[in-house]
Amino acid sequence: MTTELRRLRNYINGEFRDAADGRTIEVVNPATGEAYATSPLSGQADVDAAMEAAAAAFPAWRDSTPAERQKVLLKIADAFEERAGELVAAEVENTGKPTGLTASEEVPPMVDQLRFFAGAARMLEGRSAGEYMEGMTSIIRREPVGVCAQVAPWNYPMMMAVWKFAPALAAGNTVVLKPSDTTPASTVLMAEIIGQIVPKGVFNVICGDRETGKAMVEHPTPAMASITGSVRAGMQVAESAAKDVKRVHLELGGKAPVVVFEDTDIDSAVEGISTAGFFNAGQDCTAATRVLVHESIHDEFVAALAKAASETKTGQPDDEDVLYGPLNNANQLKQVTGFIERLPAHAKVEAGGHRVGDKGYFYAPTVVSGLKQDDEIIQNEVFGPVITVQSFADESQALEYANGVEYALASSVWTKDHARAMRMSKTLDFGCVWINTHIPLVAEMPHGGYKKSGYGKDLSAYGFEDYTRIKHVMTSLG
Repeated sequence: MTTELRRLRNYINGEFRDAADGRTIEVVNPATGEAYATSPLSGQADVDAAMEAAAAAFPAWRDSTPAERQKVLLKIADAFEERAGELVAAEVENTGKPTGLTASEEVPPMVDQLRFFAGAARMLEGRSAGEYMEGMTSIIRREPVGVCAQVAPWNYPMMMAVWKFAPALAAGNTVVLKPSDTTPASTVLMAEIIGQIVPKGVFNVICGDRETGKAMVEHPTPAMASITGSVRAGMQVAESAAKDVKRVHLELGGKAPVVVFEDTDIDSAVEGISTAGFFNAGQDCTAATRVLVHESIHDEFVAALAKAASETKTGQPDDEDVLYGPLNNANQLKQVTGFIERLPAHAKVEAGGHRVGDKGYFYAPTVVSGLKQDDEIIQNEVFGPVITVQSFADESQALEYANGVEYALASSVWTKDHARAMRMSKTLDFGCVWINTHIPLVAEMPHGGYKKSGYGKDLSAYGFEDYTRIKHVMTSLG
């Protein structure tokens, strides 16, 4: 007996639509490996329609007051809170994540972030008006940039969608948002909820693949392109956007160093690092996956970390004892498996290193030691539940190893020495440095990196300002 697949649809100009040419792709639940829905494979006609709707809605939304936009975002936050169960169910089907953790660790931050940006809408700052030239008064206007083309990733489909559309809408922009082709369900549900609150055309969702995203970025209408994704995807977006000088906002990969000094409480550090490394199956660009440990405690630390890995569970969404679910798709399972299969002879798998079961895309919590700085698994993002461990002799070498990758998103330092923590936080070349913790985020503080981790900030007033443009107005007093 064949189960009928649920049909997901685009949301354009206040209504749900199939792709103009009727094309679809199957959407697979990674916990089962089986398709549960079809999603539009949107083409140029769909992109054109969404951009036309967003452009038509922009003038009125731009001219709405900050108080009006704040009220809308607060209503969206309340609606998400009220329909949290539905959102969690859609996200779990999208991703295979544990149901309880999705409800407790994702929905509350999403709602909080919406409420933060609702407040930020009324708190734009700029240089005070004044006479900077005799007989002339200057003022600064902050204005929305226009239509924003936004592409969200598959690791946190709901939360990353909020990070995209909330600051854009708060600043007075209109949005065309594309979820990943593997995780469209929760974003389509968001469109249903948001569509009951915002004017038509202000928020649009189109589903599709890489070519759909490319068509969005290359479209002449958007003033800004924003993507959370791989370095490769970010480079392609930047190249495409350069053709008509669009603004670009890129949050790309990471390879976070976790620097553990000899005075660290090992048990406490292992508990925090293993959770931050394995949470969400390590599919987090800030995950604590690259551990650097002082040589004097290296062996003890590795043994404790391997033990923690062996006690960490992955499994089905309804299992309350699991920390994480499956990898998102078959290609990601292949990528993670490939890193382990290609390990050099000097590397040692201390725990895990294998697939779990033959249903879905589950991978065991894995710890690898004995690695060198130029090894592939040190230099490249695995994006899986794999923690690597290297040893260092002193602070200088720790810093050399930590900064010696092309990514620069997040990092952490574990030590009881305050002065050393301050020195490291100054010299670590990463957009975030945590001290004696790893991975907490708050709406008030920026998230974003340097180097191949991209540019622009999510969250915070800095992220909000990224969706505005600055205009100088000067008037003669004569």
